[in-house]
Amino acid sequence: MPRIQLLSDQLVNQIAAGEVVERPASALKELLENSLDAGSENIGVELIAGGTKLIKVIDDGHGIERDDLALALHRHATSKIRDFDDLQKVATLGFRGEGLASIASVSRLTLTSRFDGAPHAWRVESDHGRLHEPEPAALAVGTTIEVHDLYYQTPARRKFLKSDSTEFAHCEDMVTRLALANPDKQFTLIHNSRANLRVMRGDVHKRCAALLGDDFALHAVQIDEAAGPLRLWGLAGSPTQSKASRDAQYFFVNGRFVRDKVIAHALREAYRDVLHHDRHASWCLFLELDPEGVDVNVHPTKIEVRFRESQAIYRFLLTSLKKALATTRAGQVPAGIDPETGELLVAPVSAQGFEVAPAAAPAPSPAQPQQTPWRQQPMPMGVVREPMAMYDRMFGDLRRDPGVEPANAGSAPAPMFTANGFAPAPLRASNVAARTMPEDSEDGIPPLGFALAQLHGVYILAQAAEGMVVVDMHAAHERVVYEKLKNALDLEHMPMQPLLIPHLFSADRFEVATVEDNADAFTRIGFDLSVASPTQIAIRGIPMLLKDADAVELARSVIKDVREVGASQMLTGRQNELLATMACHGAVRANRALTIPEMNALLREMEATERSGQCNHGRPTWFRLGMHDLDKLFMRGQ
Repeated sequence: MPRIQLLSDQLVNQIAAGEVVERPASALKELLENSLDAGSENIGVELIAGGTKLIKVIDDGHGIERDDLALALHRHATSKIRDFDDLQKVATLGFRGEGLASIASVSRLTLTSRFDGAPHAWRVESDHGRLHEPEPAALAVGTTIEVHDLYYQTPARRKFLKSDSTEFAHCEDMVTRLALANPDKQFTLIHNSRANLRVMRGDVHKRCAALLGDDFALHAVQIDEAAGPLRLWGLAGSPTQSKASRDAQYFFVNGRFVRDKVIAHALREAYRDVLHHDRHASWCLFLELDPEGVDVNVHPTKIEVRFRESQAIYRFLLTSLKKALATTRAGQVPAGIDPETGELLVAPVSAQGFEVAPAAAPAPSPAQPQQTPWRQQPMPMGVVREPMAMYDRMFGDLRRDPGVEPANAGSAPAPMFTANGFAPAPLRASNVAARTMPEDSEDGIPPLGFALAQLHGVYILAQAAEGMVVVDMHAAHERVVYEKLKNALDLEHMPMQPLLIPHLFSADRFEVATVEDNADAFTRIGFDLSVASPTQIAIRGIPMLLKDADAVELARSVIKDVREVGASQMLTGRQNELLATMACHGAVRANRALTIPEMNALLREMEATERSGQCNHGRPTWFRLGMHDLDKLFMRGQ
């Protein structure tokens, strides 16, 4: 049997390289993190053949002294930690001292650096772990590292590399991650002598627009929440801008891009109420906490972390993101877009917590997290500033329903018309944010404008201060009813509408047993159900908010949900799914003719309801076409 012996340093480095340097993108990550830890402001990356033939990183950091050059290529040599206490609170991107040594062991590496204050630079070369003596070189303050022929002498590893285009895509994604995490740094990426990426220094909003697209930046919801040592900030993508894949999800912990199951589950749960199934949200979010609260020494690639208080982190992320998404309302359109060109202004006015339709592209700004009131927003160019008498002249006949005299005749329709169940439910208390009615414009025009007509019994056409708005009436009313049901259940005050004549319907023995066993649970959500006979169930009361719904169809759906999951689980873990089922039955149906006052009442409800930009299934509830968009359709001014 062979005797135990120590492995050579070169072999140890090559073993470590198998974990740390999985592909050219992994090597690039190590080099870029070193540049960022060195305080670089400008970082340039040059690649050839996807990084397999050349990876070159140029930075303007503080550099490395001559005596430390060779030491930097040794295993477990680092300037970032000194003892075990430092390891418990790592505040830098790199700290293990394995990256450069592992890369040097499987490539031809040249390290050139000039320390700040040194008369000239020094260069040291390594050929697959064999170091040469340092020699003088010419270089500005900073460091340049060249990695040639990665895995050239280890064909067993080289054969696992993919095509040049695939390897470059991984390298580009790595640069994107670090560029998003460091918006105050300038990054340049050149591949095969062609510039592929160049981002200038700026803020997170501009960096997201440059790397994730204008649509993401324009529609994203800004977040900045803090609780004790925790802070979550950044941009969360609008649910209407969801994607079929997770390729635009970037989460950073203390500036480090990570993938963590706790974080992923919290973010998915936060979007569950507003995101369409089979779709994925986008985000660029940053979590800041005490370095002692997170262990980054979990995996050599440092992409995985372990939280010391994972449950607290989970609750904080879920609550913060839900709060940000809940503040979105229909019709809140902040300044920040040139009304003539539709382009993002250089210094947009901040408006945290708004929801805009995809066609109207205002953007939140990290500078000012406060809500911009509608009254303070500038009137777009080209909108005639006339008193509300203009509305009466143009639409006075349309908005008056025969036989119904709206309140405040001669002015705008009453914000809360009480016909056909569109008025708010008579709750004793309510969520203040959900009930606050947005201010009208200076001309008295609400954010979603005034209804003009109903299209094909499905959509509401409204004229806003700038352009037109189209609303899916069923989806919008479904969200309004859903939010009312959630508020009522949270307050443990679900109003019940007793029925003068009970509704009887046939039921099988499982449905009868469900009603018998869960009478209290049905009462809590506003139902008065009883067993009339072994084959019949009587409906003696339904939720007040759903008084216009089909009582039998509604009761059957709720009984089915409770029967399949159980009352306790349905009223805790799957409570929102039950309320969504009830809201769907209580919402106005397609092809139902609405009067102008009824349509206006629904618009006013949307403006006062949280998350009204999406229905319960994540589909958009309204879209806006501005005058600029309409002019382009008809080629006006061209």
